[in-house]
Amino acid sequence: MKLDDLISHTGEWLKGTGPFANIVISSRIRLARNLAKVPFPNKAVKKSLTDVIDSVQKAMKEVDLLKSSSLLNLQEVDTLDRQFLVERHLMSHEHSLNPEGKALIVSEEEVLSIMINEEDHLRIQVMRSGLNLEETWKLIDSMDDALSKKLDFAYSRSWGYLTACPTNTGTAMRGSVMLHLPALVMTKQIGKVLSAIAKLSFASRGFYGEGTQAKGNFYQISNQVSLGHAEVDIIQNINGLIRQIIEQEEQARQALLVQNRAMLEDKIYRSFGILKNAYIMSSQETIELLSMVRLGIDLGIIKEIDRWVINELFIMIQPAHLQKLEGKKLASGARDIKRASLIRQKLGGT
Repeated sequence: MKLDDLISHTGEWLKGTGPFANIVISSRIRLARNLAKVPFPNKAVKKSLTDVIDSVQKAMKEVDLLKSSSLLNLQEVDTLDRQFLVERHLMSHEHSLNPEGKALIVSEEEVLSIMINEEDHLRIQVMRSGLNLEETWKLIDSMDDALSKKLDFAYSRSWGYLTACPTNTGTAMRGSVMLHLPALVMTKQIGKVLSAIAKLSFASRGFYGEGTQAKGNFYQISNQVSLGHAEVDIIQNINGLIRQIIEQEEQARQALLVQNRAMLEDKIYRSFGILKNAYIMSSQETIELLSMVRLGIDLGIIKEIDRWVINELFIMIQPAHLQKLEGKKLASGARDIKRASLIRQKLGGT
């Protein structure tokens, strides 16, 4: 697989399908695993990190689920391409820094990725479109079982899987759901929702996960603790919470339609008009406008654009993607022009 091939490829999680896809962008499950008798990455010497990559690469060749995947040694991937992989949600920002001794496995459909030597030796991730945690779990559980037959994972009968961060110890599983919540933001109910989430020991983050702020009315909700909780219980708890948030968002959307329809339609069509006709667009403005257009599509107000087109644009307008499309590095101003041109092309503008 060549990285350049991904630019014309829509990841499965962006396709706008699956249960509650009008509100839920994607479901993700991540497992942290470490090799027994090998120091955690932050304490390991270069040879240990290289040995981990070699061990995983060898195991990868013997696991059917990874036969169509590619392993990228991040030392051989330039800064722009590493940022490109972060923007596609295939690896964390932290993993893109100091690439020595780090690698990434990516499947053809971008459903599966494995970060090697991030905070833990392996961070296995599966993403699906819509609210689809059960199917996501089945796939990542099969992957974990297959890898555990080839690799000796650090495990304690008392504590479960051992991880660099104590909060991940146990199942070492984190489930997260990406939600689009514009109506809760517009009706000023989002603060109460996020406060309730925190009290239930769930974390709320932005579009790019840990350390990022919410943009474009996107919120990632995930469990914070895995120790003492079985995987099925974690999934059940997340599902229960997410369904409550979905119900509140749906109620807020209906309230806007009934009580402020003219205002709502004006905001949606103004956003659509700007996106279709502007020649210079900043990243922040674009994300906010795309959020309103997506809401318009989900409510049936805008019918000529498919949801997946907007989902894809949220990724394509990011800096590294724009530069990959252009085939060269672009200054900020040039990116704003390229971004506007791309949006007009995708939305059938002038």
